[in-house]
Parts: sequence; structure tokens; C-alpha cells
Amino acid sequence: MVRDLSRLKTRYIRSSRFKWDIASLLPTDLLYLKLGIHTPLVRVNRFLRTGRLNEALDRMETRTSYPNTFRVAKLMLYIFVLIHWNACIYFSLSNYIGFGADPWVYPNISDPDFASTRRQYFYCFWFSTLILTTVGDTPTPEREEEYLFLIADMLIAVLVFASVVGSMGDVISSLRDRDNVFFPNHELVKGYLRSRHISKELQKRVNDWYQHLHINKKITRENEILQHLPITLQTATAVSVHLPTLSKVTIFQNCEKSLLEQLVLKLTPQVYSPGEYVCKKGDVGHEMYIIKEGKLAVVADDGVTQFAVLGDGNFFGEISILNIKGNKSGNRRTANIRSIGYSDLFSLSKEDLTETLLEYPAAKRLLEEKGRQILTKMGMLEETDEGEGAVEKTEDKVNRLEACLETLQTKLARLIAELESSARKMMQRVEQLELQTEGWEGIVAEGAQGETEEREKVKEREVGDGKGEGEKEDEEEPVVEGERGEGDGGEESLGEKKNVKESEKEKEETEEELIKTETHQDQKRDEK
Repeated sequence: MVRDLSRLKTRYIRSSRFKWDIASLLPTDLLYLKLGIHTPLVRVNRFLRTGRLNEALDRMETRTSYPNTFRVAKLMLYIFVLIHWNACIYFSLSNYIGFGADPWVYPNISDPDFASTRRQYFYCFWFSTLILTTVGDTPTPEREEEYLFLIADMLIAVLVFASVVGSMGDVISSLRDRDNVFFPNHELVKGYLRSRHISKELQKRVNDWYQHLHINKKITRENEILQHLPITLQTATAVSVHLPTLSKVTIFQNCEKSLLEQLVLKLTPQVYSPGEYVCKKGDVGHEMYIIKEGKLAVVADDGVTQFAVLGDGNFFGEISILNIKGNKSGNRRTANIRSIGYSDLFSLSKEDLTETLLEYPAAKRLLEEKGRQILTKMGMLEETDEGEGAVEKTEDKVNRLEACLETLQTKLARLIAELESSARKMMQRVEQLELQTEGWEGIVAEGAQGETEEREKVKEREVGDGKGEGEKEDEEEPVVEGERGEGDGGEESLGEKKNVKESEKEKEETEEELIKTETHQDQKRDEK
């Protein structure tokens, strides 16, 4: 919320609302000095304040403790203003037509009975009221102007009547909704009891219970009423209402305030009728109870003998919702508790307490220790230290295993993420290499084919040269033909081997250059 006056002033001056406010405050009344007092239109700029009036009324409606009464009063104000304006128009029309010109207009002001200003206003106001409330009983109009005025008024009267009926219906509906908060579905319950032929005695008890809620304004559905509020406001409201009561419970004393704030949201209000049992001996305890108002008696099995009386602020059943090991009663009720009159109680279920204590392990151990102390004083606790220690050790192991499991799950998730990232990078790398080496296979194949053709040409040339030399030697030295033929064949084989080695060497050098080029391109890409 902005509270800086300078910022608020700047925002207001820049808004369009500021211009309307300035226009409504202009001193147009000074024009009376020139035009005379019979020109009321000089103050028409005052109508520009209507928006501010509606804003003020809306704020008052939200702040008042009686909004329905305020709505009715606001509606009556609107109707009164409308009748007033209509009366002024009627008087002006009568003046235009002529006072006393016919029975429909205002009588002649020369008549002493109708000359006073007060009489003129009251007569016009009465005439306007007859028309706008659709009562009728007005003189029949005789002129066209009178007919038009009456038609317009009747149309407006229809809207006024509809708005009155609708507004009153909303007020009545709001009152009914408010009653349903304290008096929920009484008619439905009564109809159900009649249709099921429930005994008159039980029907009377149900009706008396509802009557008690209605008279004393008891609320049994607090959560439904506050459910539309933000959780912070719900907590603040519940703390304001229930925290003092919850703080009186022995086992909750010295607990964290945040724990108590969570528990007050779990409290459920309950109302018990006279003679109604809250719990009976031997029942399994699922709730603990805190007495807000009323008297409860601890009675014997006969329901008559009283051992003790519990009053405002007392509580019972707190041990049964803690699940303390070694409790001889086994979380069962150990007494009969009966309401003497109408009693207002708060109940806290075992499920709600367990759910809340999951977030407060230290408070859980503290509450269990207090419960053991109470059971020890009552003699209701069995000595099971070893068992308790084993349970605590087991709980520690379970907690440790859960922590280790969470850690392993976190590490596994991280490793999976890293593996997926590496796989994506590898696929991108392979795709890039495929794009770069698309034309290499053709180039290598063409180079190999060219080398093969060159080798064949060299072989053919060498073979041709060898044949020419052999013929010459045969002509000159026929005796050593075989030796020369063998020597030439050896030289030819050596030349071929040499050429093959050179070709392989060139191929290896080409491949090395390609690899170097690829490595250089990868390094540049990594640097980018």
C-alpha cells in the first residue's frame, strides 16, 4: 500500500478524476449575480460529484456492521432523490403550461392556499410520489406535454418498482444466508425426520438443538465461512479465536507457537445437547476434546453416579491421540463423559495431529514424553524401555534409509541427465562429421582410379621398352638371350614395386592431410 503523500498527490493530479472534481468545484454560483436567482442551472456542475457520492456509499457499506440495513437506507435515498427531481420537473412543466390552466398542472399560485413555497414543494413531491410509486389517483392529463411527462414517469416507475423488489429480495436472501450459518438446513432435516417417521422424542431433541444454535448464534461450520479468505488471514482469525483455549491443554504447553497455529486450523467446533454422551468407556479414542463453554460430568456406567464435573477450559482424551507405546488402556476411553446442559467443545482428531506433527519431530517427542509422564502418574504405563528403545532405533534406521534413498535418487537423476547430455553432444558431433565428409569418398575414389591408370600406363611403357631392347640384343648376342631376358624381367618387377610403394605413400600422405584438416576444423569449432 502506497502511503507517500507526494506520490499519491501526483497520481491523483494525473488522473481523469481530478478534472471532474475541479469542474464540480468551480464557483458557478457567482453567475447568480448577473443572471439572477431564478436560473438554478448555473449549479448544474454539482452533478459531477455523483461518482464521489457512489464511491463514499460503497466504502461505508463495506465498513458498516449492518450492511443490509445500509443497503435499504441507500435505496430509500435514491428513491427520495428521484422523486425530488421529478417533482421539480413537474413544477417547471406546470409553470410552462400555466399554473391552474387545467386540473393536472399545479393550481394557480395566486390562490393563498397554494402560494407558499413550502406548500408548492409538498404538493409537487406528493404528486411525483403518486406517479413513481404506481399508486395512481392523479388527474387525467389534457395536453400533449402532460401525456408525455406521465408516460415517461410511468416507465421510470416500472424500473423503480423492479429495483425496489430486487434490492429487498437481495437483503432478505442475505439475511437467510446469515441465518443458515447459525441454523444450517433445519427445514431439510425436519423434512427428513418426518419422512422417515422418526419418533417425536428424537425430533424434539433435534429441533431443540437447532433452536439452541439459532438463539445463541452458535457456529458449527467455521471452516466453510473462512474458506474464501487467504490462508494467512484464516490462520490469524483462528489464532485469535482458539489459541487461548488450545494453550490451556497441558501437553501443548511450551510447544512451538507455529505448531499451535497449525493446530488451531484443525479444531472443529461441536455442540452437545443435555444428557448426550461425548464418549463412553471402552470406545476407541480418535479425538481429544477441549471444553469452550458448558459443563460435562464423568459418570459411572449407570449414567447417574457422578465422579467429577468438567468446566470451561478443561480437556480430555489427549492421551488417546498420541499412540504412546505401553499404554495399558490401548487408546480406549477410560470413562463415560456426559453433557449436563448444552456444551460447546472443540475436537482435534488423531489424523490431524499426526499430519501436523510430521513437520515437527521435536514437538512430537516432547508431546509423547509428556503423555508418558501423565500415564506414569495414573499407573497406566507399562515398563517397555527396551521395546521403546528398539522402536526408536528402528525409526532412526528408517529415517536414515530414507535419507540415503533420497540422496541416491538425486545422484541417479544427475547421472541420467549427464548421460543424456553426452549422448546429445555425441550425436551432434557425428552429424557434423557426416556433413563434412560427404564428398570425401568420391575424391578418394577418383584419386585411386587415377593412380591405377597411371600405373597401368607406366607398365605398358616399360613393357614396350623391354620388348624393343630384347629384339636388339637377340640380333647382336643370341648366345646370352636367356640371361638378358631374366635381367630385364627383374628390372621390370623392381620398377613396379617402387611405383606401388610411392603410390601407397602418396595415399597415406593424403589421408594424413585430411585428418589434420578435420582436426583443425574441430578445434576452431570448439574455440567458437
